[in-house]
Amino acid sequence: MRKQPVQARSKVTVDAIVEAAARILSREGWTGFTTNKVAEAAGVSVGSYYQYFPDKHSLVSAIRERHLDDCRAVLKRAAESDGPLSRLIGELVDDIIAIHSIHSGLHRVLLDEIPNVEAFRDPESDFEKEYLGYFTALVGKHRKGDEHVSSRTIGVIMSDAVDGVVHNAARRGNLQSAAIRHELVRMMLLYLSSSDA
Repeated sequence: MRKQPVQARSKVTVDAIVEAAARILSREGWTGFTTNKVAEAAGVSVGSYYQYFPDKHSLVSAIRERHLDDCRAVLKRAAESDGPLSRLIGELVDDIIAIHSIHSGLHRVLLDEIPNVEAFRDPESDFEKEYLGYFTALVGKHRKGDEHVSSRTIGVIMSDAVDGVVHNAARRGNLQSAAIRHELVRMMLLYLSSSDA
């Protein structure tokens, strides 16, 4: 961002811009994503837009950061929960699906259409380390079976499996499938209960 909002009114403006941008990206894709459309949908002037975002890529970064913050909160809650594993995994999957269901076309655009997003895929990013840390903590707390495979390795496998299933379901437009939700929960529970297989 060009500048961080400090006052409440500025934060409302930035929120409106980011929300409008996410809606437009979801509905119209990268080719239909323009500064003028975002400003109009957000109810702000183009000048107000440029006060905070120097270009479209900085706005995409803000959309992505909000999504990552939502994912962090879900994983943190799951990793710190002491409830029954079946409920915990069910809630985790439901929450991840809910996050990815906001502006249903957005993830396809973010994953497949936006140019120059290599920085978003950095496996050594702070987010990636934190995200995998939460999966590792969840595995360490709830796994059963032989300890010959590290909790981190199992956490990486589970994280990649969840990401792959959810992102591809979002791309295909079947993220609300009860069967996909059920099988994802079942896969995670089976993996945690038989990590010595």
